Amino acid sequence: MARRTKILATLGPATDKPGVLENILMAGANVVRINFSHGSEQQHLDRVVATRNWAKTHNTYVGVLMDLQGPKIRIACFKNGIKIILNNGDAFTLDADMDENLGDQNSVGIAYKTLPQDVKSGDILLLDDGKIVLKVIDVKGNKINTQVIQGGVLSDKKGINLRGGGLSANALTEKDKADILIAAKANADYVALSFPMSGDDVRKTKHLLKQAGCNAGVISKIERAEALADEIIFDIIKESAGIMVARGDLGVEIGDPQLPAQQKRLIKLARSNDRIVITATQMLESMIASPIPTRAEVFDVANAVLDGTDAVMLSAETATGSFPENAIKTMHDVCLETEKNPIAKISHHRLNKNFEHIDETIAMSTMYAANHLGTKIVAALTQTGKTAMWMSRISSNIPIYAMSDNIKTLRQVTLYRGVYPCGIKKNTKNNWADVSRNVINTLLNSQVVKDQDLIILTKGMYKDKSSGTNMMKILRVGDDNY
Repeated sequence: MARRTKILATLGPATDKPGVLENILMAGANVVRINFSHGSEQQHLDRVVATRNWAKTHNTYVGVLMDLQGPKIRIACFKNGIKIILNNGDAFTLDADMDENLGDQNSVGIAYKTLPQDVKSGDILLLDDGKIVLKVIDVKGNKINTQVIQGGVLSDKKGINLRGGGLSANALTEKDKADILIAAKANADYVALSFPMSGDDVRKTKHLLKQAGCNAGVISKIERAEALADEIIFDIIKESAGIMVARGDLGVEIGDPQLPAQQKRLIKLARSNDRIVITATQMLESMIASPIPTRAEVFDVANAVLDGTDAVMLSAETATGSFPENAIKTMHDVCLETEKNPIAKISHHRLNKNFEHIDETIAMSTMYAANHLGTKIVAALTQTGKTAMWMSRISSNIPIYAMSDNIKTLRQVTLYRGVYPCGIKKNTKNNWADVSRNVINTLLNSQVVKDQDLIILTKGMYKDKSSGTNMMKILRVGDDNY
């Protein structure tokens, strides 16, 4: 049984070691993530090249997602790199005018210079993913005077969040704009946008990608509390190829107790709007240093699968961890076992809604027919992957093969739940019987089907035309009645 939920693995120093990248790809990573927050342009490009060389050698497809850093909402540095200990009740100042390398026990500079304009007395600031909690006493000029509510150890460049959201930092920085050019150079399949506050942020990102000659899909990382408002999240989802439930910053801003319900809501919203959804952050955090996960982490991954996530993501577990291959194998095993649960195969997607497009109607009809007919696979001839996307929104245990001669499409569908890329040679003939035979032979050669298997094939009347799927055929392999 093939795993339907996809695994997104972050590359970094750990995967640069000899043989590690190859091992995690062989273990089941479907898409690699390049994090622009760390590393040089050359390192990013080298990792993309190494990934694609491996995929070419193994006659398969691996997607590449390049993740923009977004605004650096962080404290600056302490003198000589010291760490300080803040105790409950201490006074502590965040000073935008302070030298960024002279922080001490009483105050520290901030990289995000407009923070004093964004906060007021009574606001709660959370540092280092919420480990340090500060209450704003007052703001005087560029100094934010606070009282420590929850203390701990504080060191250089730790992140700052405002409980409830409201920071005015633009989602796209000058660094992000430069990194978009690197993503275009790498021919990225997806670009992840950090901290979007509206659909406008997504539209700007798509415009910059288009200007750079890149047709990567934009994945919006839901990290800000204000992005959860109905009208805002609907706009973000509509404009994006998909969303990432980025539970780190989001959890800090809204509070961890609200995260589970919001994760379920976001997964449901993305799927119901025919968009990809990735669940991310600390999924197997303990495996950075341990060869096995905690049972709580196993439950976390399984619950995301049952909720219908397209992909689960590993960050430091593979980028800097000691057991990257173990982390991939663990994720694979948990997803595979969870997908056997009947809950993961039940779908009521669009049962009570009218279809808006002909190709959407074919996609939905095909999957419901496949589920009730017991076909071996569904094969979707596609130029853009849209038909396969629609099919993948219906929970099922029937594999969907996205068949295309467009390598970009084949790489992008690696992120769709239950969809598997299958390259097919371009057919120049107008005889659709020959096209069907070509599909069957490709699937036979790939050992996906065998003689007498029942399959459903979807295609368009006009070849090479996007959004043109308008035919569904039920075929018996070997009957030659195509």
